[in-house]
Amino acid sequence: MQVTLFTRGKAPITQQLPGEPDKDYADFSSKILHLKGDRKDFDFVKTSLSAEGFDVVYDINGREADEVEPILDALPKLEQYIYCSSAGVYLKSDLLPHFETDAVDPKSRHKGKLETESLLQSRDVNWTSIRPVYIYGPLNYNPVEEWFFHRLKAGRPIPIPNSGIQITQLGHVKDLAKAFVQVLCNEKASKQVFNISGDKYVTFDGLAKACAKAAGFPEPEIIHYNPKEFDFGKKKAFPFRDQHFFASIDKSKSELGWKPEFDLVGGLTDSYNLDFGRGTFRKEADFSTDDIILGKSLVLQS
Repeated sequence: MQVTLFTRGKAPITQQLPGEPDKDYADFSSKILHLKGDRKDFDFVKTSLSAEGFDVVYDINGREADEVEPILDALPKLEQYIYCSSAGVYLKSDLLPHFETDAVDPKSRHKGKLETESLLQSRDVNWTSIRPVYIYGPLNYNPVEEWFFHRLKAGRPIPIPNSGIQITQLGHVKDLAKAFVQVLCNEKASKQVFNISGDKYVTFDGLAKACAKAAGFPEPEIIHYNPKEFDFGKKKAFPFRDQHFFASIDKSKSELGWKPEFDLVGGLTDSYNLDFGRGTFRKEADFSTDDIILGKSLVLQS
């Protein structure tokens, strides 16, 4: 099997994972070919992909349907198009968890992913769409668990909006990767959508405690606040949407025989030990919104 990675070439195409043996990394990186370009340069995409004639496409960062059309045009003999969508496409509902058959929101900020799924359905192509909920794990570009780790390391209270009993769901990146492998050339995955995440749901307060447990910090002080009382400008005071948000993974388990290996604390421990605990992170700590919240709550307490 030959794997080609199509990127803009701004970052190295392979990265040795923390704790990965040198031999394994050398073996892996020697097998990856690189096609450098911009996926929005549709003429380049068409000519370069049709010249290569790939059998399967894994589209991990497609956001708009017009970015996918030239790929399908370039590869008429494509055996499978595997697309990374998002559980963010579901219409907000009082009835949870979200199932793959639930109503979707054409106005969601992921509407481009919905339109891509519609495009794939309309074309004569074998496709599979994966809808992850929140993804976490080492090297996460989205500072989900890192947000908590920064505050725990600094010994700071953790500000959580409203009651803290909002329920959400996280799935480990290695479990997600396993699902992407299991849909490959799998007849049961043909023209199907699958939610992928962890087995359990967790409250915001529970997540703060799980991060502390995973990283070996004492149980944190949690401060609840009403976000409507604050103006944070363009800054995001909390990394999750302030609502219940979780999806059923039953279909992936029954149809694909997939199941998550990581429970939440185990997965967060893995993330901490292989990333933040080694002193690496994507975003510097920024406690400016915390200070606004804590300043107001101190005034209220006094």
